[in-house]
Amino acid sequence: MSRRPESERSDWTDLDLLTREEAAGRLQEEIADIEPRLGDADPGERELLQTRLHALREAVDELAAS
Repeated sequence: MSRRPESERSDWTDLDLLTREEAAGRLQEEIADIEPRLGDADPGERELLQTRLHALREAVDELAAS
C-alpha cells in the first residue's frame, strides 16, 4: 500500500481556485452591494465602508492590469 495517510496528503487539490475573471466578478458584486449602503450609514460605518470599497476597487484594478 503506497497511498499516503490523509494527514500527509497535500490539500492543494481541495482548494477552490478562481480565475482572474471570476475573482473580478465577485469583487464587482461586493462593490455593488456596498455602494447603496453608503447613503444610510452612520459616519463611523460610512468610513469603514469607504475603506472597504477603496480596497475592493484597487483589487479589481490590479486584476485588470495583470
